[in-house]
This record gives sequence, C-alpha cells and structure tokens, in this order.
Amino acid sequence: MEERFVIPRRFRNTSIAFIAIGVLAFLVGLLALHGDVGVKRFWSVLVFNSLFFLYISVAALFVYAAASLAQASWHIAYKRVIEAIMVNIPVFALIAFIILMSVFIGHKSFIYPWTDPQVLAHDPIIAGKTPFLNTRLFVIFTVVIMTGWSLLAMKLRRISLQEDHAERGATRFLWKTIFFSAVFIAFYAVTISVSSWHWLMSIAARWKSTMYGWYVFAGSFISVMTVISLFVIAIKNSGQLTLVNKEHLHDLGKFIFAFSIFWTYIWFAQYFLFWYGNIPLESQYFRPQLWGHYRFWFLLDLVINFAVPFLLLMTRDAKRNYTTVTIIALIVFFGHWLDFYLMVLPTVLPTQGVVLGWYEIGITLGFVGLMIGLVSRALTRAPLYPLNHPYLKEAIIHKSDWE
Repeated sequence: MEERFVIPRRFRNTSIAFIAIGVLAFLVGLLALHGDVGVKRFWSVLVFNSLFFLYISVAALFVYAAASLAQASWHIAYKRVIEAIMVNIPVFALIAFIILMSVFIGHKSFIYPWTDPQVLAHDPIIAGKTPFLNTRLFVIFTVVIMTGWSLLAMKLRRISLQEDHAERGATRFLWKTIFFSAVFIAFYAVTISVSSWHWLMSIAARWKSTMYGWYVFAGSFISVMTVISLFVIAIKNSGQLTLVNKEHLHDLGKFIFAFSIFWTYIWFAQYFLFWYGNIPLESQYFRPQLWGHYRFWFLLDLVINFAVPFLLLMTRDAKRNYTTVTIIALIVFFGHWLDFYLMVLPTVLPTQGVVLGWYEIGITLGFVGLMIGLVSRALTRAPLYPLNHPYLKEAIIHKSDWE
C-alpha cells in the first residue's frame, strides 16, 4: 500500500525543456521588446502568467480545504496530487511578488495607472479610489495575502505528513485538518476578492465589477481541476496511482463540467449587466475585446470555456474516458489561461492588438515546466496515499455514481 512516486523521465525532460524555453523567452524579450508596445507586452505577460499560476495553486488549497470540511472521501485516492500543487504557493507567490514589485519600482504605470500622479491629478474617478488603490495598501495586502496563503498551505501539508506516522485509527489529525481548513476558507473568502481587485481589476482602474472576485475564483477553480486531472491521468499512465480508477476520474470530469457552467453564468451575468446598462464608463472595458482587435480571442474564450466542456463532457462515458478527459482538460486549461490574458492585455494594449506570439507562448511554457517540476518533486517527498487517513478505505471503494 505504501506506494512511492518515482518521477517519470518524460516528466523530468518536459519540465527542464519548458523551463529552458521560458528562460530563453524572458531573456530574448528583455533584449528585443522595446518601445511602447514592446515594454507593455513584456510586463503584461509576466504579470498575468504569474498571477494565473499562483491562483491555480491557491485553488488547489481551496479544493483541499473544502473537501476536508465536507469530510469527503472522493479525493483521498489522489489527495497527495492536490497537496503537491498547493504546496507550491510560496514559490509562485514569490515570483508574482517580485514581478509586481518590479512594476512599481520601475514606475510601469501602464499596468497600474493609479500609480501615476499625472493620472490622479487629471482623472477624478481614479483619484476617488485612492483610499483603496494606493501603493502602500497594495504592498501590505499583497504581503499579508501571499503570506497567509503560503503558511496555511504548509500547515495543512505538515498535518497530512504527520498523519502518516500516527497510530492506526487516530483521528486527531483529521480534526486539525478540518480546523485549519475552516481558517483558510474564511481567509480565502475575503482575500480572493481583495487580491483580484488589487492585482487584476485595478489594471482597468476606471472600471469596476462587483462580480470580479467570483469570476476569478471560478476560472482558477476550473483551471486547477484540469491540472489535477492531467497530473492524475499522467501518473496513472506511468504505472503509478494504482488505486485511482474511472470512478475517481468521473468525479474530476463532473467538476470540470459543472464549474464550466458556473463560470459561464458569472461571465454572462457580468457582461450582460454592462451591455444592458450601456454606460460608456462601464462598457469601455469590453470594447477592445468585443469590437476591437481582440474580438476573435474573446469569442474563442467563450467557446472553449463553455461550449467544449458542456458538449463533450455531458455524457457519463465521456467523464470516464481517460483520453477524452485529457484532451478536454488541456483545451479548457488553455481557455482559462486565455481568459486571464484577456483580463490584462486588452486594457494595457487596447488598440495594438498583440496576438499570441513567441513571447506569450514561451513565458507560459516556462511556468508550465516549473509547475511540472515542483509538483513532481513534492510528490516524491511522501507516499502517494495518506496511509492513516480515516477515509482511505472509503476512497478505495468509492463509486462516483450508482446504477
């Protein structure tokens, strides 16, 4: 039963190759992307990619905490995969923090216009938001939020590892996990909105949406479910995670399917209210996306993130097919990466219409390679199954549906 993870060669090679591509893209971008458009493109891609992968890691912690609070067993068979994703919060938080602070130190006000004194002097709408949108509060909230996420992730991981060495049948670690999961959920409920307002929504400083926090949450949740699915299937195909079967895969498919509908509901509710109100100050956020150079990507984003999972994952058999879930997970992952792209680039470069080119692909592959490497390394540090978890047996005999 004590199955240990051995990093497959293709995991290691893919991770190294992607990281090398990412570093090369960063260096070439640093030297080649000049001028107004080039500099904006360079920093925008770094900002949204670092935040995208940070939010994925935090969403893994949310999945872990929510399942623990529900005292669920469906995730126990691949619980260590979820842990291996969430323990990377400190790494991605550090990367995002360095990039965000570089933006401030370098006075890149094209990312956050509210940092420009000239903008504040001539735009009363942005100036009116300075009690919240100011550099000091931004830095304080960023440090508190990233530190809180990181500490809670490491605490829950430590409890899980301690449980492996406990006596058989012990439940004190289960209750510790439930307690700290509740602490995280309460903290996350506030910080997911505050962080998304500061880090992403404030890029379009004159615009605001009361649904933005929910929107970022929905996108990051679906993204992490695709990442979990891809890791579980890849590890399963390498001859490991032998306890995982189609019943567990079915659950992952249901989450991708259900929350894709939830994301679409949030997307529609947010977009429709601005379209129906037809107020220039509010509708300007969508103008470059729907009527400008980003129209194709905007429509593709909706098709990928709603139509693909809704139509292709609707049936029971599709959710239990490893190949089908893998393909859809890859497509949906790209779709929500594209969604984060559209949260930033159309605002920073509304008229230039930068397409997805070598720099965007290279930086993204670098982050993907880093995640593969970090998750693989974390998986080697503990047994693939939480040996003394009270619900392990229930997870082994788990059935996703009953006929």
